[in-house]
Amino acid sequence: MSTKITISLSDDTYRRAEHLAGISGRQIDDVLAETLQITLSPLSLDARRNSPVRDLSDSEVIQLADSMMEQQASQRFSELLDKQQSGTVTSDESHILLALLQEYQDGQLRKAEALNEAVKRGLKEPPAP
Repeated sequence: MSTKITISLSDDTYRRAEHLAGISGRQIDDVLAETLQITLSPLSLDARRNSPVRDLSDSEVIQLADSMMEQQASQRFSELLDKQQSGTVTSDESHILLALLQEYQDGQLRKAEALNEAVKRGLKEPPAP
């Protein structure tokens, strides 16, 4: 499901989005929607994501310990990391990359906390050294 909105952007922000759309061969509304999705995704409305891991049920702890970054975000993250390594990442893309890096790091930290909790509860074996 999606909701259509109308927003006002500064001329500079619009030009940046227009530039990114042009170089990526996509529509400007798709670029803006993806940028907002990626930027806002770490701000989960899911109370379980914000709850301490110790307060989660066994099944939620296991699910979190086995979790991975969403496929679309993971693919975009990889693409932007490749562009960064080759020195071709744009300023706009670097902002998206930073947001994805934050999402990845937050996810990895949460996953590690869940794995630790799962081992404490006897739900999983400790990782091999």
